[in-house]
Amino acid sequence: MTKPDLYAVLGVGRGASADEIKQAYRKLALEHHPDVNPGDAEAEAEERFKEISAAKEVLLSVEKRKLYDEFGMDGLAPGFDASQARAYDEWTQRAEQSPGFGSFDSASAGGQGIEDLLSQLFGAQAGHGLGDEFGSAHDPRFRRRPETHRPADAETELEVDFTDAISGSDVQMRIEGREPLRVTIPRGTRDGTRIRLKGQGIHLAGAGKAGDLYIRLKVRPHPFFRRDGDDLHADLPVTIPELVLGAEIEIPTPDGKTTVKIPPHSTNDQTLRLAGLGVFRLGAKGKNKSDRGHLFLHLKALLPTEGSPELEDLVRKLEDAYGDKDPRAGIQWESRK
Repeated sequence: MTKPDLYAVLGVGRGASADEIKQAYRKLALEHHPDVNPGDAEAEAEERFKEISAAKEVLLSVEKRKLYDEFGMDGLAPGFDASQARAYDEWTQRAEQSPGFGSFDSASAGGQGIEDLLSQLFGAQAGHGLGDEFGSAHDPRFRRRPETHRPADAETELEVDFTDAISGSDVQMRIEGREPLRVTIPRGTRDGTRIRLKGQGIHLAGAGKAGDLYIRLKVRPHPFFRRDGDDLHADLPVTIPELVLGAEIEIPTPDGKTTVKIPPHSTNDQTLRLAGLGVFRLGAKGKNKSDRGHLFLHLKALLPTEGSPELEDLVRKLEDAYGDKDPRAGIQWESRK
């Protein structure tokens, strides 16, 4: 099972300050709190809220963060002994540098064998499979202790299309050695959203049932739309005549094609807002426009790519429309002290 990266959970770098961690937590907590995610999204939001809360607790604790940075999630396990873990790491490095260096025993861990040490560091299941990785399973040093098997969760990543993420869809996911899984992508899904498939995790012998599979969604960028929260933005190329005279233009939206009116005497970089044509709030079920963001179109003047005498004559006439007004009047070229 892939262990979570607590920094990635909060979306901060490993060198983030306490204030940056608090700010990231507050933003995510407001977004994923179960109270603002009713219906089918509540269970998913609750899991995500627990995850970001746990990450915040660790990274805001000087002691826990230090252990996590050095040992990962294993360093947070109850009864974890950092000094023994460092001794084992040192032995491993020496063993890799000098084949046949010897077993990890009393010389490096106070009289404990490798399985005893790992059992103390990581729990009773840590010694499972030691014979395959460290030596012969028949070696008396590697006797396996009785284990209590529990369902094990797993985590993976799934890349989804931009339109599937904002509009919702059912996709098939293939995992090697297993039947294809049907994954429901809720509309309004964001990059990094986690979905839980109950009972689709790892099945350990004697566990009775499998754990859960957590799928972290990675949303592919769109060639036209950019997402900002629940709003969509897009650059819309328009001609000079369309800007000056106005026009009706057909454009794509999440709901299909629609016609937008370019007002006469529009300007380059002017923004048009199409209310309620953005992204539905994650988990929203109805079609109410109040449950979704807006679509913002940024007009981009497209100049002719090929010149001609007629075009030059037209541009000279266009110059007269500006009159004597300096288009750069008011620009402050020098900074004032």
